[in-house]
Amino acid sequence: MRFGLPATEGLQAGGPLRAFFVIALLSVLMLTLLRTVGLRAFSMASETYLSGTHSAAFVTCPNEQVAKDLARGIVEKKLAACVNIVPQITSVYEWQGKVQEDSEVLLVSIHTFLFLVRHGPTVSNHPYEVAEVISLPIEQGNPPYLKWLGDAVPE
Repeated sequence: MRFGLPATEGLQAGGPLRAFFVIALLSVLMLTLLRTVGLRAFSMASETYLSGTHSAAFVTCPNEQVAKDLARGIVEKKLAACVNIVPQITSVYEWQGKVQEDSEVLLVSIHTFLFLVRHGPTVSNHPYEVAEVISLPIEQGNPPYLKWLGDAVPE
């Protein structure tokens, strides 16, 4: 016993100092690991996709046959990698001063951002006098899917 302390007390006094060094070492290792993982994720995202390169378009159609015809033409011309046909939607809208309600089919297609500007005539086969065709830029997505999309739809 030294200065009235048990012999094991000296080991315990080194305990906090040792714990500090262990925590500091683990913190540095975790910081390095997290930094590496973060930079890799950022690099993967920035190398494979630039935000807004592609867009999603929405087109309403009067029936499934018109939707299929438009979808097939868009995909065959490589204007979209994929067109989804969503059946049985109900649209409520104002047309010529009256509220209308119609059953429609919705096309959702994924393509290059300038699709509508460059290929507006593609929807010229649409039977509506004023076709609903809108496009929204894709900010982020599954990198392998976005790569497939870029490969399937040339610039």
